[in-house]
Amino acid sequence: MTSAIPPSVSRLSPLPPDAPEALPAASLGKPPRASESAARNTLGPGLHRALDARPTSGTPVPTGSVDLPTRAAAPPANARFTGLPQLADVASGAQVLGPGSQGEGLRAVQAALLDMGFALHGGADGRHGPQTARALRNFQVHASRTFPAVLPTGALDAATLRALDALAPAPGARGQARGLPSAFFDGQPVRVVVALREHRTFLFDTRGQLVDIFPNAAGAPASPTRTGLKVVRTKLDQLATEAAGARLWNDRHVFGVRMLDLSWADGRHSGEELHGTNAPTLLGADVSHGCIRHSNEAVRVLHDALSVGDRVAVVEHVDDPHLGVPRPVA
Repeated sequence: MTSAIPPSVSRLSPLPPDAPEALPAASLGKPPRASESAARNTLGPGLHRALDARPTSGTPVPTGSVDLPTRAAAPPANARFTGLPQLADVASGAQVLGPGSQGEGLRAVQAALLDMGFALHGGADGRHGPQTARALRNFQVHASRTFPAVLPTGALDAATLRALDALAPAPGARGQARGLPSAFFDGQPVRVVVALREHRTFLFDTRGQLVDIFPNAAGAPASPTRTGLKVVRTKLDQLATEAAGARLWNDRHVFGVRMLDLSWADGRHSGEELHGTNAPTLLGADVSHGCIRHSNEAVRVLHDALSVGDRVAVVEHVDDPHLGVPRPVA
């Protein structure tokens, strides 16, 4: 399976400007594990001076009264993140980048999240706001399956940066270096894997090679998207999609510009679809009535790539036991 997508393959256009959006308070600021807290309370030599020079770039970690270690933690190895002092501080545990943080290191992290298919409305602007918190939290949900020290806080700490350093593709590429889902569900080949908890949709070609990864929005708690094996039953073009929106919701644009109606693999109607959206700021969240929303750019790619009868696997996580074994993380 292809693990990184060259820029020529991706057909997504740049995302529009950011729009402020509140996130549930309970989703941010979850306290770190004791072992991580202890590590973050220990600064390497010279890091106090670096923090004093950049007081607004992140949240310094207090030193308390602990002794300084003789050697700082290793900086990131992925070329996306090297040579950035802000990320060297995060890697060492000297600071955590949370709400209000800004800098070139954070911009590099945002760009990596975008290339990995996480929703970040507004693009890589180098500022930590609600959209960045959501993208980081979705990545943390994904990474925690193989990096247990990663917690879904929405802030960039040392554990999260280590996972991102290992999983992000090389500079200039899209996709993911490791930990991709299999293109098989219960032994049957699928063209799409929808991972609900991390809010990403993986598109494969007919040979099982990864084509691209797109952010999605899934069902709200009161109307969750159901997991299982589904198939494309009908493909609707823009006129038909807008007509369905006008008929069902009195809004021609609610379903975006394309729709793919899904049935269960055994032929039963599922009442769920892959479709576009007129609310791109909500991608990356659980907000729909059970359908799986994508940006209008992404749903065009999905509509063009898929045929009636193609299988779509909807799972909670990429390590779902019905899927083949994901590529391991070293």
